[in-house]
Amino acid sequence: MLAHLALAALLAAGGMGMAWAAVDANRASEAELDGVRGIGPDLSGRILAQRRQAPFQDWGDFIARVRGMGPARAARLSAEGLTVNGQPYGAHPAPEPPTVPPQRP
Repeated sequence: MLAHLALAALLAAGGMGMAWAAVDANRASEAELDGVRGIGPDLSGRILAQRRQAPFQDWGDFIARVRGMGPARAARLSAEGLTVNGQPYGAHPAPEPPTVPPQRP
């Protein structure tokens, strides 16, 4: 019984650790950014420099403003826990433009 409780506690703690793993580009410190696998001092410096100009609106804004960032790299960093405004990459794709019905002559 004690072993089952210990295992349950370990699994619960592991799940909580995953929930705390998200690092938001608009709020994270330099050390927190550096803690994301794939972000080193150079990239965290570029992120912080751009963030000082203005907060990132979304992933598209993040990709456009951070030199060396592209969709593939953004997806990898998101998979490692980086978010923008609390959102993982690709969580909210751009809306489709409205369709206009054809005009009849």
